[in-house]
Amino acid sequence: MNVPVRDVYDGARSALARGCHAHVFTGGAWSWILAEPMSGAAPLLGVIVREGSLWAYSVESRNRRTSSNARGHLLVHPTDHARNPDAFGGQPVLTLAAGESHTLSWELGWYDSREAFLAATDAPALLPSLTAPLGSKPAVELAAGTKLLSGETAVRHGVQHLDLERDGRTSRTAVAFLAPVRLLTEARVERILHEHRPVERPDPERYAFVPVDTRTGLRQTENGWPDWTDGAERTGMAVLLQQARRRGWGDRQAIDDALRGFARFARERLVQPDGSVRRGSRPGAEPLRLYNTPWLAHFFLDQFHLYGDGADLDLAASLLESGYALGAAGQLLIGHPEAVAGVADALEAQGHPERAGSLREALIDHADRFVNLGTDLPAHEVTYEQSMVAPLVSLFATAYALRPDERFVAALRPAVRWLRAFGGPQPHVRLRDIGIRHWDGYWFGIDRQWGDVFPHYWSVLTAVALRRLPAQLQTEESRRTADAIFAANLVDFTPDGRTTCAFVMPSCVDGVLPIVRTPWPTIRTGPWRSCCERPDPRSAA
Repeated sequence: MNVPVRDVYDGARSALARGCHAHVFTGGAWSWILAEPMSGAAPLLGVIVREGSLWAYSVESRNRRTSSNARGHLLVHPTDHARNPDAFGGQPVLTLAAGESHTLSWELGWYDSREAFLAATDAPALLPSLTAPLGSKPAVELAAGTKLLSGETAVRHGVQHLDLERDGRTSRTAVAFLAPVRLLTEARVERILHEHRPVERPDPERYAFVPVDTRTGLRQTENGWPDWTDGAERTGMAVLLQQARRRGWGDRQAIDDALRGFARFARERLVQPDGSVRRGSRPGAEPLRLYNTPWLAHFFLDQFHLYGDGADLDLAASLLESGYALGAAGQLLIGHPEAVAGVADALEAQGHPERAGSLREALIDHADRFVNLGTDLPAHEVTYEQSMVAPLVSLFATAYALRPDERFVAALRPAVRWLRAFGGPQPHVRLRDIGIRHWDGYWFGIDRQWGDVFPHYWSVLTAVALRRLPAQLQTEESRRTADAIFAANLVDFTPDGRTTCAFVMPSCVDGVLPIVRTPWPTIRTGPWRSCCERPDPRSAA
């Protein structure tokens, strides 16, 4: 069954005026679709299953021709057992004998809010929290007549499906039982140090970080694919080492050596004479990508905080200054407002108030520019997306903290609605409040496959932005939402240090199944913990 919702990005102005996010929940008898305007404004169109069940959804028309700005056609299924029997915790067999019939009926209606829609779904259970520590029980409030059939406890880190029954109808959703953050972080740090560094290269390139093919455990060092370089998003590996080091987690000496080596690599191979930052160290012409600049600024700011070398702070500031000279004021860059605020604070503390003030003024001018643009946001790598709107919210919030101008608060109110609209209210740990991203499986996954990715590591941008809101816009609900988004992203980590950045959610995409992954044999170069989670049959690299 095709669900015609205009979930496409054809530019911010058009998307916010005419587009909808399709929030899909195929939980058996407990199934629904919520079409929410991308602006976050009412009315919302709700589709609620009243008879029968939906156990899966798939995506069609998602390939290189449609690229990153169209989500594709969403199809919902009473079962997708024939194609992917393990999807969504298991697909039932639907068999009809001659003369038999099967009824599936749903109800369409207009709603003034998410809350009104959710009240109409007649949920068999409420799940105020979708994560729980290992060894505990999930917070499940059963409706009258509902029985919990499975999934109440778990001894393994990761996603666990909950089966429910009411009035003879079965439903399913998913929660996550989480190992301690320190355990996950230290295991990931060890694996980064032992498997993600190209030690066969000469100095300083041997201190870079590179992707690993999860099918084989082999490093990907020379692949020519821009999102798998040894720069750009790979900077996040160095930043994780920094955060572990600042907390006293992991092998202190090994982390110190790695961070000092990566700093040399970044200075010599990534930073250009004009202050721009290359996507990777391999030679060759490449377009300017200002996304890379604030990520490296964050890294050198934290190097300064860790080791006290003023040259690191100077470089962090220079990168941001060069970024503005190269056009950053016309873009919405992930982590940029936070980097400017952090570097300016450090500069002032070190006795450089004029330089700090200049960066702050540049950020305020930057925010003023986007206040004036309204919905006419410039296209970035995707013409409209969660990772544009989250930096927009952070930009306005940071500017307001520097200069409490009510214009910034007025601009924040709709921007927060735009941001929240990306994440739906599904009672599923991979879905609730996780911003829709339907292209990252192609750009970052090993199989180059399109389709919804829940959660992707940039899902946390929504939480980062919500935490930066001024006091008058923060609520207890927004704080809980931010915490829940951070916790949900831990499902992409395993206790032995493996991760995935492209878990493809649908049961099938354009006729192609997400590939089943089997962990490669553990390379015992460190005290690895045993893997505690069976790989999900719909995960990608």
